[in-house]
Amino acid sequence: MAETLAQRPTSVLKAVFFGPESTGKTTLAQMLAEHFNTLWVEEYMREYLQEKWNLEQKVCEPKDMLPIACGQMQRENELAEKANRILFCDTDLLELKVYSEAYYNGFCDPQLLKHALNNRYDLYFLMYIDVPWTPDDLRDKPFDRIGMFKRFEEALILTGKPYVVLKGDLEERFQTVVSEINKLLKKRIDVGFSEIDILQIEENGLSSKEVERQLKLFERGNVKVDIQRAATPGNGIFVYSEKEKKDFIALYENKISQLNLLKFIPASGAATRMFKALHNFTDEFDPEQESLRNYLDRKEDPSLQRFFEGIESLPFYDRAFKLVREKYSSLDDKSKDEQHLLLVKTMLYEDGLNLSNLPKGLVPFHKYEDRIATAFEEHLYGASKYLSVNGLAKVHFTVAHGDKDKFKNEFETIKERVEKATNTKFEITYSYQDPKTDTIAVDEDNEPFRDEEGHIFFRPGGHGALIENLNNQEADLIFIKNIDNVVVEKRLGDVVEYKKMLGGKLLQLQEQIFTYLNQLDTGNNSETKLDEIARFIEKEFSVEITSSFNKFTGEEKTQYLCRKLDKPLRVCGMVKNEGDPGGGPFLVKDETGEVSLQIIEGAQIDKDSMEQLKILNNSTHFNPVDIVCGIYNRKGEKYDLHQYVDERMSFIAHKTKDGRPLKALERPGLWNGGMAFWNTVFVEVPVSTFNPVKTVADLLKPSHRTE
Repeated sequence: MAETLAQRPTSVLKAVFFGPESTGKTTLAQMLAEHFNTLWVEEYMREYLQEKWNLEQKVCEPKDMLPIACGQMQRENELAEKANRILFCDTDLLELKVYSEAYYNGFCDPQLLKHALNNRYDLYFLMYIDVPWTPDDLRDKPFDRIGMFKRFEEALILTGKPYVVLKGDLEERFQTVVSEINKLLKKRIDVGFSEIDILQIEENGLSSKEVERQLKLFERGNVKVDIQRAATPGNGIFVYSEKEKKDFIALYENKISQLNLLKFIPASGAATRMFKALHNFTDEFDPEQESLRNYLDRKEDPSLQRFFEGIESLPFYDRAFKLVREKYSSLDDKSKDEQHLLLVKTMLYEDGLNLSNLPKGLVPFHKYEDRIATAFEEHLYGASKYLSVNGLAKVHFTVAHGDKDKFKNEFETIKERVEKATNTKFEITYSYQDPKTDTIAVDEDNEPFRDEEGHIFFRPGGHGALIENLNNQEADLIFIKNIDNVVVEKRLGDVVEYKKMLGGKLLQLQEQIFTYLNQLDTGNNSETKLDEIARFIEKEFSVEITSSFNKFTGEEKTQYLCRKLDKPLRVCGMVKNEGDPGGGPFLVKDETGEVSLQIIEGAQIDKDSMEQLKILNNSTHFNPVDIVCGIYNRKGEKYDLHQYVDERMSFIAHKTKDGRPLKALERPGLWNGGMAFWNTVFVEVPVSTFNPVKTVADLLKPSHRTE
């Protein structure tokens, strides 16, 4: 159903005639299509309802809205492929949303609502009611025209859609539309895409229309979310007792032999940021001008201080020191400060260990008596403890182009040792970030940023682009964890226990959801059962059931509950925030007025609002350290995860290239906007499960030490 409600990519402009009945939408659509030598999309609702009346003598019912929407979008998508530069639409899904809410006590099917908000048009023409009302078999609101007009205009305002009000007689309206469309067409030309630009865009798997959409996001700026309150224990975050934890673990262990399990690890990041302070050190420190002590005091960087205090305990120290010794025969004649500078350079750069240019997953993290282990290797050890089914563990890494062979070579080097130590075989797969998820960069004036050769500059779309990679996986349960969040073997106990607990919680929830959906499918449910399901949704997902729920008919309640339940599911392990930078869990109100659990980054919050800032300061927990996902529905069909992304949560970041400032567009974060429309559960887990390595000095923390 989701696919049939979504717009297909197209390069044509789209304009919608929008507003109350009997205001001339169809007539204008026909006239404008003829004027611009293009096509127009007829309203499907009239045809559908006329046929229903002819066959059944029945008027529109709530159950009709989805098939009407599907029919409308099928027409639009087919004609968009044939249109000449612009397509005129006689209505859209947002109009269906307005009618649904007006006629059915505020009810709109969630799928229809989602796509009404997500589908995009270049301009709406809102029809004013200063033309005579003409009756027919389907029109029924001649006495509430002003009320309906206000509903339509409010829908455009609340959703931020671009629109022009059309008033006057037919000729006046026609001329207004012609003028506005010519402005759009001229603006498209003024964007300045040459044939070479368009070829480059298409080689990236994008369309000119998509790039123009991205450019509009730069003009819009970052969207601030409306946080209602922080998710805290007992209010959005579940905290389970020891007995409850053991019950979830037992459920997981009893079920996994029947399941296809996968560990999904974003691992495309380079180690450069991990060593940023050391790069600054090699650029700035001159042992002939100042002492290391003075430099550290001047920088006031506790992380850098810890690095030098514990440098000999780092897992790559011995190798680096050996290389320095071989390279500099007079090392003993140099001062300690000079030796430290040479040592750091040897760690970082190509003529030494070249750690800064390695993928983060291949940097040595842990030093054991018999080996040095990378983060890549530690993920395999961890996976064997909770993911192994019949002696096989499946692990997927997203890697950067050019790094796949490095990971494969590392696995071949350690394979025999790891498989013997864990008594587990590993099925390891890799994927790259798809170029079609790249985004255009712009300069300070929001014009396309061009490199020295004049080519448009595209950047990887950020962490959120990995929803494409996740969508391509096939597994009953998928465990997601960042590449740098690992521990030494002796500290795996808590990590493994809580992963199993989260997995058990998801399986319990999923079983109950599927049971309820099967019951709803029968259509014979008592009010008591429907209320029970509604309370389940409120309790488990911390969402607010619409205030109109009690006014719905039984059929409307059934449809509403099905849409609420029938979504991808994630259970997230949340730790208390002990001062680390990053986002956290909040209950957020979207533009439709619905409140749901979301993971929000600090930059998404309006810090100019005292109320929002107060809520932020009252938050207690951090971004998820573990996520377990269920991506199949009750029929064993995989959800299309693209349909559950909130594209409005794209984020603009300031970067540089070749010394020039630019603005970059980051796609909605993988577990932020990338999973915004999933069903979400937050569960508290101990801080011992959260051990990221953001700077090299983090490797000196107890969770990364073997002694």
